Amino acid sequence: MPEGGAAPPPLASPAQAGGRAAPRAPVARADPTRRLWHSPLLRRILLMNALPPALLAASLLYLDQYQNGLMAAEVESLRTQARIYANGIAEAAVRPQDDRMVLSPDAARPLLRRLVEPSPNTQAKLFDNNGLVVADSRLREGQGGAIVSEPLPPPEPRRIFAGTLAGLYDRLIGLFPRSVRGASGRDGVVVDVNPDAPSFDWQPDLGPDRREELRIALEGGVNPYVRRTADGRLLVSVAEPARRGNQSVGIVLLTREAREVDQRLFEIRFSVLGLFALALALTVALSVYLARTTATPMLQLAAAAAAMRAGKGRAGSVPEPLLARRDEIGVLARDLQDSATALWARIDANERFAADVAHELRNPLTSVRSALETLLRVEKPEDQKRLLAIIAEDAVRMDRLIADISDSSRVDAELSRTASEPVDIGPILSALAELHQATRKENDPVVALEAPDRLVVRGVEGRLVQVLRNLLGNALSFSPPRGTVQVRARPTGAMVELTVEDEGPGIPEARLEGIFDRFYSERPSGEQFGKHSGLGLSISRQIVEGLRGRISAENRRDANGKVIGARFIVRLPAG
Repeated sequence: MPEGGAAPPPLASPAQAGGRAAPRAPVARADPTRRLWHSPLLRRILLMNALPPALLAASLLYLDQYQNGLMAAEVESLRTQARIYANGIAEAAVRPQDDRMVLSPDAARPLLRRLVEPSPNTQAKLFDNNGLVVADSRLREGQGGAIVSEPLPPPEPRRIFAGTLAGLYDRLIGLFPRSVRGASGRDGVVVDVNPDAPSFDWQPDLGPDRREELRIALEGGVNPYVRRTADGRLLVSVAEPARRGNQSVGIVLLTREAREVDQRLFEIRFSVLGLFALALALTVALSVYLARTTATPMLQLAAAAAAMRAGKGRAGSVPEPLLARRDEIGVLARDLQDSATALWARIDANERFAADVAHELRNPLTSVRSALETLLRVEKPEDQKRLLAIIAEDAVRMDRLIADISDSSRVDAELSRTASEPVDIGPILSALAELHQATRKENDPVVALEAPDRLVVRGVEGRLVQVLRNLLGNALSFSPPRGTVQVRARPTGAMVELTVEDEGPGIPEARLEGIFDRFYSERPSGEQFGKHSGLGLSISRQIVEGLRGRISAENRRDANGKVIGARFIVRLPAG
């Protein structure tokens, strides 16, 4: 209801604002991404955010329609009653005068009083065509011609609870932006809530200086006037012209206290606030539920991450209930646990690698130190040359070892920064086979290649060449003189399979997996000292697995089960 401002002009208070239209409830729009609707966490958030406002919006919509309907019904009922009074007076309380009909005050007064008598909390006034009061239902003639005023029933006292409830509701309604419309598309009723709003004794100012308003009233074009008085009454006033034929003889002003409207509004406001309390309770309950299912697990995950950072997560610090969840929290918990496991595995691997490096470097360094100490004591030139040769061999071995250690430490970081791209390994295999053929000695093994001219995998070209050279070099070093190293490559669905077979002694069964460990030391007899560091196959596995592939080793056997060589198998994603 509008607040403040000057009181509307008598009988001309326009209902320009109309009844308040309820705000439309928000329409939920379907998300085009269907996968998003399968999120349990999203459903909880939507439920918490949408349910209480939807209940409140629905209750406000219902109340506005109900309030508009009550006010419209009250006004229409009063208009009908005023029209009946006007028609009765126009028929029974007029007299002819100069070829026209005029009101007869003596007949109109008792008739108006009798018409209003059955309606409690109602007052009627009758005005003539000049705007003068002819009759008032509250006034009658007493003994000796005295004018007696009959008081109307006192206003119903507003209970403290009802007043508090009404005030609370009005404040709540004020928080929501709303437009105002009349019922059924018509202008509605504006309620005057000014502190000085007139009571029952109000009457229009229809004197000679208000001819235009008098003309409008006689033509029946006056809107109803509704106000809330200082003593709490809700009063409705309507005006209807009294016509005899096509001639207006007066105006009936009917004012009634709308107690039933107030009572109904109190009841519905109580219902609305009850719904609001229910929505608030649901919001609190759902918020607690959301906190228990999202915020609390988030804090638990944060505590688990802090424990991992403090070095306490080696055995798994993520709570089991979080790992068992089937929503986004569970995915996050499992990923965090997997990340921690992988991190600790990497830390352990780095520790082992550091220990292995120290061990592998200590051997040549010990040899060099021993040779140097001996060199200082010997005097024979041939002994000195032999010791210097040992020092040179150890230097070559350390240089090779340091280079491979450096390469191994860079593989993971390089692959994480470099995007995989399609690489045709057909020309690479051909080039490696031709290079070996061009440089091989008479008794060296032969490389036999079976591969299509074009075979594309996803990877990093330089690292793939390194893997192929490591595998080919390993097979050549174990193959007997004039033996054959068979290289095959073929597509197998979404993967490309590459095999390298030799005719060497094979791999000890217990070492089929360990052959890819760092510093694997089993080498063919007669190999030049320091030529291999034991990191070639380990680096190859790092590269292949970094490219989302697999590498494995197995023994080749004949029909009798005898080992006739080794086979290395590499599977890489097809490009």
